Order: sequence, then structure tokens, then C-alpha cells
Amino acid sequence: QVQLVESGGGLVQPGGSLNLSCVASRNIHGIWIMNWYRQAPGRQRELVADITSDSNTDYADSVKGRFTISVDNAKTTMYLQMNSLKAEATAVYYCNVNVVLGNLAGDYWGQGTQVTVSS
Repeated sequence: QVQLVESGGGLVQPGGSLNLSCVASRNIHGIWIMNWYRQAPGRQRELVADITSDSNTDYADSVKGRFTISVDNAKTTMYLQMNSLKAEATAVYYCNVNVVLGNLAGDYWGQGTQVTVSS
């Protein structure tokens, strides 16, 4: 019912910045939570940041103060601004939208975008 497409990944030097985007094929209404996850080679997928339909945000301790999650007013695009990137941020980043209540109720995932932090 909802397709998600991430973009914005790439190669960046340590200390640099990237802004990831996740575009949804439909406006997201109702009660929802939008998440950014990442998965590094050989490691489990981990939650990086989330934002709820009542505008609460939360971050993994490892990215607090450096990453910012946001969503546009139309509720079609989610962002992850990543600053002061470290090598350990290298991973595939996935966006996830979980609609708890609404006509689009369900759990949706993007295909992922690669972020590589290296000099």
C-alpha cells in the first residue's frame, strides 16, 4: 500500500555530513511512527532514530546530538540529517514506517541506501 524510497547515501569523509531522504508513495495519516534503521556488515539491524505522529523524537545514544530526524508537513518525506559522521556509521540505512491506526495501517520498509564513512 505504501512504497518507500530512500536516497542521499554515499561516500563521505569522517566529520562530514549527509542528509538521507525517504519518500513515501502516499501521504501518511493517522497514528504512526517513522524510523531510520541501519545495518553494518556482520551486525544486527539497529534503530538509529524515530519520530512519532505527535512529533516526539528519539535517538540511539551513539548518534544523539549529531543526527536529526524530521518529516515534512505533507507527511510524505522523512529525513535524517547526519553530521560529524564517524567511520562506525558505515552501514545500509533503511527507512521504516509503521502505521498503527489509519487507512494505511501496516509496516513498510524501503530498500536501503548505503552510507560509507571513510577517508
